[in-house]
Amino acid sequence: MHIKGLGKRLNKIAARLVALLLASGGAMAQTPLMTTLDHYLQVQTQGLPGKVTYSIDKLDQNPRLAECGAFEPFLPQGSRLWGKTTIGVRCVAPTNWTIYLPVRISILGTYLLTTRQLAPGQTVSASDVVAQNGDLGSLPNNVLTDPAQAIGKTVKNGVAAGQPLRNDFLIAPWAVQQGQSVRLLSSGDGFIVSNEGKALNNAVNGQIVQVRTHSGQVVSGVARNGAVVEVAY
Repeated sequence: MHIKGLGKRLNKIAARLVALLLASGGAMAQTPLMTTLDHYLQVQTQGLPGKVTYSIDKLDQNPRLAECGAFEPFLPQGSRLWGKTTIGVRCVAPTNWTIYLPVRISILGTYLLTTRQLAPGQTVSASDVVAQNGDLGSLPNNVLTDPAQAIGKTVKNGVAAGQPLRNDFLIAPWAVQQGQSVRLLSSGDGFIVSNEGKALNNAVNGQIVQVRTHSGQVVSGVARNGAVVEVAY
């Protein structure tokens, strides 16, 4: 009786070992997919402003994953590699199919907070912002991360104190203002031609502005800081 009972126990242990081996085999079948995803996310998040970590939700046991010989990750239209997002994965061999995986991307970095309420039309100074460390992935992707991105710009509609400062809250100062006297510059190989005129519209640095010269001719050029307009020769 004792030997018979021992045999039953050994059978149960063997059954459990088989179950564990099968589960291990299922996890290994997912390894190529996870390796491909890990490489894809490492490459695609290199340019983000901070230390990036990411987590991928546990995959369901799906026999197709073990059968796929090559995976191709992609970013679905409308998704972005920031915070909670979705990554698409195509199986490209031996059959074609696609799955979508929820991914959480955390970005430990520095962003700007307002130190006080900013009024519409106010020019941002160094004392108006302070650097704060945190997860940029939990914030809008246009949050500002460097004081140089904010100082000297104008507040659009007002910002409350203690708020993360975003790019769309601010406008760049005019490089050229309507009615302002500007200097027109044209350059080529070994020469620079300068002229004077008056701006016909406002423009920030890099925008197109129209200028009327003293002779009455209207020309278009690129506004530069310091009331300068670059005109193509």
